[in-house]
Formats: sequence, structure tokens, C-alpha cells
Amino acid sequence: MKNKILYLFITVLMVFGASELFAQAKKPTIMVVPSDVWCNTNGYMLEFDNQGTKVKVPDYKTALQSNAELLLAISKINELMAARGFPLKNLESALKTLQDQAAEDAMLTSKGGAEINESPIDKLKKVAKADIWMQLTWTVNTAGPKKSVTFNLQGLDAYTDKQIAGASGTGKPSFSAELPVLLEEAVLAHIDNFNVQLQAHFDDMFKNGREVIIRIKTWSSFDGDLTTEYDGKELNEVIEDWMRENTVQGRYSTSDNTENMMLFEQVRIPLTDANNRAIDTRGWARGLQKMLKEKYQLESKLMMKGLGQAQIVIGEK
Repeated sequence: MKNKILYLFITVLMVFGASELFAQAKKPTIMVVPSDVWCNTNGYMLEFDNQGTKVKVPDYKTALQSNAELLLAISKINELMAARGFPLKNLESALKTLQDQAAEDAMLTSKGGAEINESPIDKLKKVAKADIWMQLTWTVNTAGPKKSVTFNLQGLDAYTDKQIAGASGTGKPSFSAELPVLLEEAVLAHIDNFNVQLQAHFDDMFKNGREVIIRIKTWSSFDGDLTTEYDGKELNEVIEDWMRENTVQGRYSTSDNTENMMLFEQVRIPLTDANNRAIDTRGWARGLQKMLKEKYQLESKLMMKGLGQAQIVIGEK
């Protein structure tokens, strides 16, 4: 009887320990950023030309350099998240890294002389490499001598831009005038539920793969199209077969399929490769590019948009 109890006790400890390690391995990386609404309200926006269309994006650098309250707010959220075991990346540090790479990127062109076409946000996402963007908005309310903070947190998947967690609320009125104190009082009642939502999303990624988008196109110089047969199969069939074999549980959706292009959405790719090394969208899509080259002698160019969208153009590099 004692041996059975001892065995049961050891088994419980092993399961608990394994669960703890499993949970630790699945923690997402997060970066806190001010929301678009906050940046626009406070005048921190940039305008850039995206193929002839004027687009406004948040100017995080100017906001951090000009607004001390933003630094305090981000620092407080970082502190609350870190205390709950979630790894964080610092926005200010990511911007400095981006600045260091700017000169190098400015010199990067294609063989035909074309320049990189990316928005400032796309570039920041590639540098930051965070799984979740945690957008923060807040306003300070004043009622006589007391103040309170109304906040809104949005957890956005950096690969799909989908909201996967959210929390909002207003703290109790306080005589404190310090933003970090007011923000902590407002956020504390909601942050644990927010983290539960974040963890559920990352658990799903760990089990079912990360969701990305893959586009297949052809150059005008390509001698053929996606219906051209190779070893008895049309090229689009070859590509779909590879997608089926290399996605997690064969999960993907063919949203469009013509003789010149294919669009795959809700593509679930593994978080790690066969050697248990972390893999991103580019690394995974390179496998398809490599297969086309080695098996069918088809050259192609692999291009990225942000973290979660890859485009392979077949015909040449």
C-alpha cells in the first residue's frame, strides 16, 4: 500500500514538473506599443508613400523621445507582465536596432535595381520578432482632487494582425497624480484574464502551428504556368501536395488558384523544425523554394511582408 502511495506521489510530481516545463516552453514573446489611436490623438504619426497611396503609421520613435508618460506606461505594463512570467521585448531597444540597420537596408537592391518596399511597421516587426504586439491606450480622468485611468489593452498576433486577447477598464479614483500608480490600479484587476487569453492563443499555436499566409506567383519570363505538368502532375498540384505534407496536421486553405497565382491562407506551420530549432515563415517557405529547385529545376524568388506573409515568385530570382 505504501509503495502504491509513493508511486502515485512520484507520478503526480513528474506530471506537475513536466506541465511546468511545458508551460514555460510555450510562453509567447510580447512587445508593448502605444496604440494607433493614442499616437494619432497625441500627434505622433508618420506619413509614407506606399506605391502611390499615402499611408499614416505611428511614429514610435518621436513618441518615446518626446513623451515621458509613454515610457512610464510601457515600463509599468512590462513590469506587470514580467512578474507573471511572460517574456518581453523592449520597444525602445527594437527601434534602436532598426535605426542601426537602416543604412544597410538603404543599400539593398534587387538584381534589376529595385529597392525594398516595406512600411515602417513591417520593418519594425521584422526586427522586433515578437509573437504578440500588446497595444496600449489610456486616458487620465479628473474628478475634483482625485484621478483615475481608463485603459484598453489589445493583444495582436504579429503574424496575422488578429486580436487574440483584450482587456479594458477604469481604475478607482485616487489622490495619486502619478501615471504608473493610476495605471497599475486600473490594470491589476484585468491583467491575469488578459494573460490567460494570451496563453490560450500560444497553446493553440504550439498544438496546431502558427498561422501564416503564402502566395505563389510567376514571373512574366517564366516558360510555363501553374498548370504546366511535371512528372504527370500540374505544378499547382505539386505545390498543394507539398503544403499538405509540411503543414501541421495538413491544415491550410487554398483561397485562390489560377494558372498564374495561388493564395494559401490559414496555413499552420510548425514552431520548430526537425532539429527542434525555432522556425519562422521565411525559413518554412524556403523549404518549398528548395523543393522546386532541386526536384524540378525551377528558380524562384522568396519575398516577405512582415513576419507572417511569404511570397514565392517562380521563374527566376
